[in-house]
Amino acid sequence: MLTLTCPYCGIAACETELAPGGEAHLKRFGPGSSDDDFEGYLFLRPNVKGVHFERWRHAMGCGKWFLAARCTATLEVFGTYSAQTPEPTAEIIAAIRAKRPDWSLT
Repeated sequence: MLTLTCPYCGIAACETELAPGGEAHLKRFGPGSSDDDFEGYLFLRPNVKGVHFERWRHAMGCGKWFLAARCTATLEVFGTYSAQTPEPTAEIIAAIRAKRPDWSLT
């Protein structure tokens, strides 16, 4: 079972206490964007096997949204961080590279 630690309240919660929110760090396209940009945002995302950044909500706890880095193949969690962070923190990147030296943030 997937267990994530909420960076706000510090509680290690299993996935039944959390609500998934999809992929993190996406560039969202608003009014005035092209149809191709919007189509890419909705449908043309890579479905990675490996390191993935996701949004989660601590639904049965503090209720706040946070971000997590984990491996989609093994459910290994590299860390969690604030939802207001525009990109993965240096600590998260270091934790990923410690386990996967050939990984790069694309």
